[in-house]
Amino acid sequence: MHNHAPPGYRCPFCRNLSTGQSDLPLEIVHRYEDVFVKVNPRWRPRNPGSVLIIPNGHFENVYDLPAELGTPIQQAVRDTALAMKPAFGCDGVSTRQHNEPAGDQDVWHYHVHVFPRFAGDELFRSQAELADAAEVKRAAILLRSRWPNADGG
Repeated sequence: MHNHAPPGYRCPFCRNLSTGQSDLPLEIVHRYEDVFVKVNPRWRPRNPGSVLIIPNGHFENVYDLPAELGTPIQQAVRDTALAMKPAFGCDGVSTRQHNEPAGDQDVWHYHVHVFPRFAGDELFRSQAELADAAEVKRAAILLRSRWPNADGG
């Protein structure tokens, strides 16, 4: 009813998780039991280092997402935000999640975007671009180096 993946859809996020392969730079920052965090290989020029929080299981959108994944997803969002501040020296973070074509969803696997934000960056006025593989790797290294401990510190 709320699903839009075409027949035979090969989910890139499921492929990332099962094979560790990607057509684009793949830098997984952190893995949890139910979700993983990876640097988004497409980011906005004034907001480098954005990440995606992705459930390990395949759920197309928020309508399909089991309620029990809410807490693990939010924990990953929080940890990402805590790592972004010192890793990138950003002034804040923004999150975004899309559902269905009218909601700008373009990968048919639920995911949350977390963006580093800087004063005056006009994030939503810019277009995402494919990032250089070396820059994606650099962002992942910086985030990993600042990843919070299990106690949030």
